[in-house]
Amino acid sequence: MHPVSTMEVFLIAMTIIFCIPFLIWRLGRTDYFAPLVVVQILTGIVLGPGVLGAVLPGYYHFVFSPQVVQILTGLGGWAVMLFVLIAGIELDLSQAWANRRESGITASLALGVPLVFGGLAALGMLRFPGWIGLQGRPWQFVTGVGMACAVTALPILILLMEKLDILRRPIGQRILRYASLDDIAIWGVLALVLVDWQRIGRQVGFLVAFAAACLLLRKLMGAIGERDRWYVMLIWLALCAFGADWSGLHFMVGAFLAGVVIDAHWFDQADMDRLRHNVLLVMMPVFFLSTGLRTEWNVGGAAVFLAALALLVAAVAGKLAGVHLAGRLLKWKPGEASLIGWLLQTKALIMIIFANILLDKAIITSATFTALLLMAVMSTMLTTPMATPRLRRLERPPLG
Repeated sequence: MHPVSTMEVFLIAMTIIFCIPFLIWRLGRTDYFAPLVVVQILTGIVLGPGVLGAVLPGYYHFVFSPQVVQILTGLGGWAVMLFVLIAGIELDLSQAWANRRESGITASLALGVPLVFGGLAALGMLRFPGWIGLQGRPWQFVTGVGMACAVTALPILILLMEKLDILRRPIGQRILRYASLDDIAIWGVLALVLVDWQRIGRQVGFLVAFAAACLLLRKLMGAIGERDRWYVMLIWLALCAFGADWSGLHFMVGAFLAGVVIDAHWFDQADMDRLRHNVLLVMMPVFFLSTGLRTEWNVGGAAVFLAALALLVAAVAGKLAGVHLAGRLLKWKPGEASLIGWLLQTKALIMIIFANILLDKAIITSATFTALLLMAVMSTMLTTPMATPRLRRLERPPLG
């Protein structure tokens, strides 16, 4: 009997990654409250060291050996860079600027209020050991956790609004504007949190080189055909991600910056939609699994769940309060604030990416990461069940 090779074990892991979540989603018909991406994230948690590794340590260490984990981490990293790049490309700042007063007020309150609520929850967590990372400073921890509570996942929001058939309608476009502005703020705050004064020269150098390279990229993209633009886009992504990581900002910040400076009209919208869907189908499940492998319960399972619940309350209450305040200031129709507030609760993916970066930089511990991951999953699972009846009431014609 020949020894099992690393490639064979890797293929076993890939079979598990794609098979188990699909069967749960399809046979359990979970789509209403748990879309496939949420099931994939939850499966990743179950397959991680905190659950499968504790129950079946021998099996866990066989399938998820260091060599296999290294391959999965590399694939998952590239997948999520593509995903973040597409999120950057899909930002439509021209519409936000055209409606800057309404968009600015709503986006500021929808982000600022849950940021404050989440920051208060983080201050409470700092009173206990095991939550802040070895390299984290209190202000970084509070800001990072607060921002994680304020995040809206723009790509998943797009998928949910497509399912609700409101993406191309006026209210859907409004929600996209609010989420787009928040997306920029999220990455800006992350860059601030990651500022490394020992590497500030590198970071400034990267930003200067990036600005110069943007001018060259835009000229090049205007001079070549669409077929060549896809290849140039991938090369640009790799270079920006490398430069950001080399400077200490993190490769995800580079991936987002790479996408922001690319104009969506350079590509066929249907082709870009297909790319996003294909990345979600083919590659992102690997990222979810590698994310699950990072979950731990080393401060105690009950404490992690309590922290996740506190963060969930801060995130949900803060987002709803901020959007309702915006609705009052802007005199929205009755019911609009509630619908928009619940749709903006969608956190999975972008918040998980955000938390991964905080964990990579040792600003948070694995226990905090696990609490944030659970909060993101629960928040996303609430979105469709809470938004659907509110959308129906909003569309119902007035009596009389």
